[in-house]
Amino acid sequence: MKPAPFAYHRPTSVAEAVACLAEYQGSARVLAGGQSLVPMLNMRLWRPSALVDINEVDDLDDIRVAGAGTVLGALVRYATLERSPLVAERLPLLRTVVGHIGDRQVRNRGTVGGSLVQGDPTGEMPLACLVLGAVVTVAGPRGTRRIPMAEFYEGSYATVLDPDELLTAVEFPAHPQHVAFHEVCRKHNDFAVLSVAVTGNRDAAGRWTSVRIALGGVADTPVLATAAGEALEGTALADADLADAAALALDVVDPPSDIRASAEYRRHLVPVHVRRVLAALRESVPAAEPTHGQREDQS
Repeated sequence: MKPAPFAYHRPTSVAEAVACLAEYQGSARVLAGGQSLVPMLNMRLWRPSALVDINEVDDLDDIRVAGAGTVLGALVRYATLERSPLVAERLPLLRTVVGHIGDRQVRNRGTVGGSLVQGDPTGEMPLACLVLGAVVTVAGPRGTRRIPMAEFYEGSYATVLDPDELLTAVEFPAHPQHVAFHEVCRKHNDFAVLSVAVTGNRDAAGRWTSVRIALGGVADTPVLATAAGEALEGTALADADLADAAALALDVVDPPSDIRASAEYRRHLVPVHVRRVLAALRESVPAAEPTHGQREDQS
């Protein structure tokens, strides 16, 4: 099939792009990488009055240092994340997850901002941005605003953006010391059945702090297992600690059933893979003291 007719605009500034979106009062779509948008147009699942192509907008494909943090423009492409020494140094989790996204052709065109606005609950980029505590910047006729990733989605494929707002950048705080990531797919680079990203810091005594656990594919949006992470605060990630956190992670999931997996199967996978990814986090650095076996006395 071919898309329904639409008008086409190619602005060269954020202000011009926002004006185009406002003109169509919610019936225009933004074209960035087009890896999700174009198939939807061709199947006529979306029939916008206009496309606003932002690929010529200045400064949206920059990667820049902001103190301890890092800022990615909305048009930064996955392939750029793979190759960038700055990303490898400052945002290694992003470089890891990008290798699980689509194929080479998708990564050459797909963009960070496009993935976040698409809001696929199985998407790797929304999951990584959530666990890293990213904040998105959006511009609209009423000015700019900053939205934490934890508040960015209303539901599956639904963001809190107004129709005349444009996502312009993603801001990341200082990257945690250690990360681990894994996803379960039916085949290589397929949509994830389940994905798990964990981050944390470890002190000289081998105790872990600021552990965050995020899950994808198990709810309408990526979710943080906050209680599970808090249960690991100050522990050495002993096996018993991991088992407790894995069980707590079930409290935040509400998995769907679809052609890839049933809700029951996804729920079964959650504690299994949370425990495995936490073990990978623990083993990503040399153990300062024994961490296996019984829970150690924390008193």
